[in-house]
Amino acid sequence: MTLGIGTYTYGWAIGVPDMQYPRKMLEHQLLAKTKAFGLSLVQIGDNLPLHTFAEERLDYLYRLSRSMSIELEVGARGLTPDYLHRYIDIAAFLKARILRFVIDQPGYEPPVPDIVSIIQEANSSLKRQGVTLALENHDRLKARQFREIIEKVGSKHVGICLDSANSLGAAEGLETIVDCLAPYTVNLHLKDFGIQRLPHKMGFQIDGRPAGKGMLNIPWLLEKISKTGKCHTAILEQWVVPETEQDDTLRKEEQWANESLQYLKPLFESKSPITFTNE
Repeated sequence: MTLGIGTYTYGWAIGVPDMQYPRKMLEHQLLAKTKAFGLSLVQIGDNLPLHTFAEERLDYLYRLSRSMSIELEVGARGLTPDYLHRYIDIAAFLKARILRFVIDQPGYEPPVPDIVSIIQEANSSLKRQGVTLALENHDRLKARQFREIIEKVGSKHVGICLDSANSLGAAEGLETIVDCLAPYTVNLHLKDFGIQRLPHKMGFQIDGRPAGKGMLNIPWLLEKISKTGKCHTAILEQWVVPETEQDDTLRKEEQWANESLQYLKPLFESKSPITFTNE
């Protein structure tokens, strides 16, 4: 399994418009961070939406990534038929083997039968372009529903992007989602977190931690996922608790990334690196 970073490693630097956090990092800077960390994998998610890029910008991203020996993965949100086909084409253009999709978006929460139909219709395109669709477990659907989708689609080009924290939003813990979804996992999001009782004792707060400093049992998770032989890439993601000032938040985000990768990299040292195909 190969370790990489992504746009959700640097969620605050990539920008959060609703919270008036302007974009401070662009794709070439993210690739430079990747190289500086000694990594060779980047996942560009929906917070840096590739469908808004002009063809020249996409072409530059592709050529820059190849010149730096960095493999790209693509991420998107809102699994409509048109959007899925658009992102399959983008992934193929960038020679990305993983297309990670969050199914829902504001105002769009399709039922399971519709999700299955949308993916089945696109399966021939996935196969033709050599792209694997990785559905990310998210807040609304339960693990068993994601498993149902994968089993009903029945394609080797469709699997799960298993996020280690998202299913807390669906009231499911890590062991539940791993037991249910590990056999279908083709991409992994490593996101450490903490849970603490609020001072008044009436409720809990869930927020992020640097990898290895929270409640996520990362060695156990990697062992479980590795056993299937289907998941070849893992991306560090972060829920960085923001500070009052943006500059302080960005410094904290960078510090967490450094701490997290110092912890994670030794766990991946024995894994085989990505190999690049001839073009």
